[in-house]
Amino acid sequence: MKNSTTKVTFILLTWFLGNLCSAQENNRKPNIVFFLVDDLGWSDLGCYGSNFHETPNIDRLAKEGMLFNNAYSTCHVCSPSRASILTGKYPARTDLTEWLNGRPERKFEKLHSAKKLMSLPDEEITLAETLKKHGYATADFGKAHLRKDPKSYGFDEAITGWVRSYYYPFSKQYEKTLPAKKGDYYTDKLTDAALNFIERNRDRPFFVHLEHFAVHDPIQGRKDLVEKYQKKLAEMPNQKGPEYILETNPDGPEISKEEIKELEKNDSLDIHQEKRVWWVKQKQDNVEFAGMLEATDESLGRIRAKLHELGLSENTIVIFTADNGGMSASNQYRGINHSRKQLDSRFASSNLPLRGAKGWNYEGGIRVPLVVHWPGNTKSNSRSNAVITGTDYYPTLLSMLGLPLMPNQHMDGKSFVPALKGKNHNRGAIYWHFPHYSNHGYQSPGGAIRLGNYKLLEYFENGTVQLFDLQNDLGEQNDLSKSRPKITKKLLKMLHDWRKDVDAKMPQIKTSSKKL
Repeated sequence: MKNSTTKVTFILLTWFLGNLCSAQENNRKPNIVFFLVDDLGWSDLGCYGSNFHETPNIDRLAKEGMLFNNAYSTCHVCSPSRASILTGKYPARTDLTEWLNGRPERKFEKLHSAKKLMSLPDEEITLAETLKKHGYATADFGKAHLRKDPKSYGFDEAITGWVRSYYYPFSKQYEKTLPAKKGDYYTDKLTDAALNFIERNRDRPFFVHLEHFAVHDPIQGRKDLVEKYQKKLAEMPNQKGPEYILETNPDGPEISKEEIKELEKNDSLDIHQEKRVWWVKQKQDNVEFAGMLEATDESLGRIRAKLHELGLSENTIVIFTADNGGMSASNQYRGINHSRKQLDSRFASSNLPLRGAKGWNYEGGIRVPLVVHWPGNTKSNSRSNAVITGTDYYPTLLSMLGLPLMPNQHMDGKSFVPALKGKNHNRGAIYWHFPHYSNHGYQSPGGAIRLGNYKLLEYFENGTVQLFDLQNDLGEQNDLSKSRPKITKKLLKMLHDWRKDVDAKMPQIKTSSKKL
């Protein structure tokens, strides 16, 4: 009798503990993989219309989740955008408004760059810190680019730094943190590190901030994939239209079509700098870039395969996006009278049908791809036209996880959970402020606002304003600022009021008493 009682007790205890473990597993907070790609253009992916680049894993994520047509970065360069994701604040509010360290001033520029911070502010409570407080294991891999050790702002582990070569050795910063050998490709090794972290933290909720350095320059594709795209390009019919066009400075004197043609012939640094024009790539045919991108796509595939292998795929939120638009305009001025190999090392891809590139407030610089997979909540193969910007991830993720919001921290963010559940989501206006000159174009410092389908740009040298109807003019070719004065006046006032509200720092006119 005693043995029977002991046996029954053992069975009941086993049943209870099993159910307790099951309940704990079912109640476990979802994991997060935030997959952030550097300099990835809105139209670079197959699911966004590219016919040259092959991105099967990203496309599959879009088929299983939700793709956003109107997602934006908060800045057209990296550091401010990355800070917004982690803080829920606009760059203008934190004063981290330029990539770090930033670009030196040039004699031909009329304005002094505005005052700015040179690192992530200490007082910010980042998304990583908040998740860590709620029991998450946190890791940052890749290009943090906020001039601080990510462990100081909420990450348990970090393998970050600049990349000088995508083939080993990558840079001194990775010599001790990312073991590799001759022939190893950086994107693959960074993925190995992320997989190792996921494996080690499989039994607790985790936040992996995978900030791929790809597809930022140096534009070096993985050799096997470059060879694949060389064959593909050779078999393709020639694409119609120009290889490159010259973009002018809308805040300066108008340049006639005849003058543009002459400038196209006379491709010199001094003349183009004087006229404030910049070359912009018009075709997706860079085999090196295509090889980089497909290697990045493979990274996502490997991450998702590991989640499936560990039984975590149905309890993991995957967010795929970019820090700013694609580099269809070169980093620093580069002419086009060079070999194809040299051009492929300087111009990444084409952002068409969007205008402009990384470094500009046109759509090509700020509109980014965004795909979200939230198992059990997002409808498969769905699309949303909701307007989203980088400040919105912080409150959105907290809402997705059922965690308390922090409105005093992510004060510029709006949760887009309604959009993820297929409901209407109107977050109101979104804003940009870049009171500096960029490495990618001679355009004036400026700002922008989007409200509904209208987008207004303001330039700070001469006060030029442009207005575009994005629903009917996605390529921003038809300036409506004169023909729709009421809308122009309304949006300009909203932009000015917002700058006052966030205490945005402005550039100053150079005077003879000021030194560079």
